[in-house]
Amino acid sequence: MIDFDFFQAHPNKIAKLKGTGIIINNLQDAIDVLGNASYLQAKAVVIEEHQIASSFFNLKTGFAGDVLQKYSNYQMKLAIIGTFDKYNSKALDAFITECNRGSHIYFVTDMDTALGKLS
Repeated sequence: MIDFDFFQAHPNKIAKLKGTGIIINNLQDAIDVLGNASYLQAKAVVIEEHQIASSFFNLKTGFAGDVLQKYSNYQMKLAIIGTFDKYNSKALDAFITECNRGSHIYFVTDMDTALGKLS
């Protein structure tokens, strides 16, 4: 079962995914999170790095691109909280920088920053 905590960041209702283990193992899991959050009237989702399979952070798999494309297509904002420098990937660093320049997908270090970006 997908469970969320909810936050209000004017004017958006934001759903933060609950759970301590990996919840998003594949594209369908990410779509399920998106769909459930949307059904509950959220305009944005916050996911912690540890809740996503590590293959997401290896851009060669295409997993990250597929997930972020779905969230963009459905106009659901997304913030991923974590520390990403440990992946030691120039491609991932560039990808994160490009996402953070946009207005839908953010890679951030804490919840306060996530709420600020998603409001």
